[in-house]
Formats: sequence, C-alpha cells, structure tokens
Amino acid sequence: MRKDITITAAPRDSRGKNEAKRLRAAGMAPAVVYGPGSDPIAVSVSPKEVTSILRSASGHNTIFNIDIQGQTAPVMLVDWQHDPIKGRLLHVDLKRIDLTKRIIVSVPVHTSGEAVGVKVQGGLYEMITREIEIECLPDEIPESFEININNLGLGQSLRASEIPLTGSMKLISPPDAVISHVVGMRAEEVTEEAVAAVAEPEVIKKGKKEEEAPADDKKKK
Repeated sequence: MRKDITITAAPRDSRGKNEAKRLRAAGMAPAVVYGPGSDPIAVSVSPKEVTSILRSASGHNTIFNIDIQGQTAPVMLVDWQHDPIKGRLLHVDLKRIDLTKRIIVSVPVHTSGEAVGVKVQGGLYEMITREIEIECLPDEIPESFEININNLGLGQSLRASEIPLTGSMKLISPPDAVISHVVGMRAEEVTEEAVAAVAEPEVIKKGKKEEEAPADDKKKK
C-alpha cells in the first residue's frame, strides 16, 4: 500500500564495519537502495522512521518515498536486520518500485468471529498460515485480508482460493493451501475430569474387596 511518507537518506562514500559503527553511534542506520531506474547506492537512514513504517498496519508492504539529495523515488523495505539483544535497527535494504508494474507480496490474513464447528460442534480451531502471496499493482496492495469464520464447521477448512481478491490482484499461493480449519479434539486434550470419571469405579471396587476381606477370614475360622 502506498503511503504519503518521505524519508530523507544521505549518500555514503564508504562501507564496512567501521563505517556502520560510526553511523549507528550517530543515530543513523546504513542502508542500500537498488532496483530499476538507477544503480545501487549506499545511504544512511533514520532507524526511527524505518521502524515506524515496519510497525505500521501495512508493515513491510508499505510503499513510501525516499529522498536522496533532492531526487525522490518510491521504495519498499525488502530486508532489514535488528540487533537480537538491543533490538535496534542494524541495516536496511530498499527496493525502488515501478508503480506501473505488478509485484509479488505476502499479505496477512486475519480471521474474526467464532466458528460453528467450535461453538456448536465442540471442535478445535487452528490457524495454519497467517498470510498468502498475491501479485498486483503497487498501489493496490492491501494492508490485510479480513475473513469471517462464523460458518466454518467441523472438518471444514478455509483455503487460499476462498480469499476474495479485487482489482489487479492475482493469487500466487497454491489455491488449496489451508489458511485455517476446525478439527476434532485430540486424545491428549481429554479433560482431567473425564479421566477421573473413568478411574473412579476402579477405586470403589478396590475398596470393596478390602472391606470384605475380614468376613472371609471369619469363615475360615
């Protein structure tokens, strides 16, 4: 999805670990911009601005503008690295986007409601995958697909082919790929109460034998 956001980037003359450390110490993050229309260029960007885009509703599918010395181009985030301990942004790869050409993206699938297979039939709802791949024009990338599962019964599945697509969207994921389904409760999910109910008669039986033992002893005498 295209957003009216512009990030300013400064060209980098040098690369390497020392340069990257210097940039991070100055509150910036090293990045590379590549794609159609121009040669790859090493730049530095604000990690706060990039992180804000990644955390937005459209996330890495956001198309925004990058301004390099007055020249602006639409780009997308295609790769990024975070420090596993401190969580700060370490590096970013940005790809120039031709707004007239179709691209392939992964879009999240969100479900809402309560499946009848769970509510009425006692099944278990499972989410198998949380996104599908589609191909479409850059301006038509959706933030997500919202699907209601109220009518999903026991033994039924929601498949990729059932996700409604509009405009220039074309499904790339396998049509029969399962998004979610309702299955029967597994054996290991039997409740403790049910186990106790089965075990109880055996306990009573055992107790009876123990009580009858003295009577047998009297007969022997």
